[in-house]
Amino acid sequence: MKKPGIFIVALYAAVFSALLISCAPEACFEETNAYLKATFYNNTSKEKETPDSLTVTGLGRTDKIYDREARVQPALLPLDASSDICSFIIKINNITDTIQFIYSSYPHLISKECGYIFYHKLDTFHSKKDAFYIYKSSENITTANEENIRIFF
Repeated sequence: MKKPGIFIVALYAAVFSALLISCAPEACFEETNAYLKATFYNNTSKEKETPDSLTVTGLGRTDKIYDREARVQPALLPLDASSDICSFIIKINNITDTIQFIYSSYPHLISKECGYIFYHKLDTFHSKKDAFYIYKSSENITTANEENIRIFF
């Protein structure tokens, strides 16, 4: 006759082994958002310059990304992966303009722990008032610390 205690110990050992095998040993420590990175420059000297005040609002959104922030360099602008157009109202030192970005999105595997995120490829952009001069320095919008556009104000 078998003892019921051995069966219970074997069951606990099997469950514990399954739990150990199924758990991933590492958590996600990598950047999981691909922002459009905008660096600011002085339009006269063409040197990098941080604006005294920056306000950025997504067009059609009520929350502000930056609200009269000082010392923002670079600005990180979130793009919508479910769309190919995104517009922002940007106010730099009391000068306001609306900029529309046209881009394409594609999934990118970060790691097993972090999963997939969306990278973007910046096609073009349009300014409503041409209040700022904008230069595209990189079309690839990824998690890398790489400037995508320069805004001269």
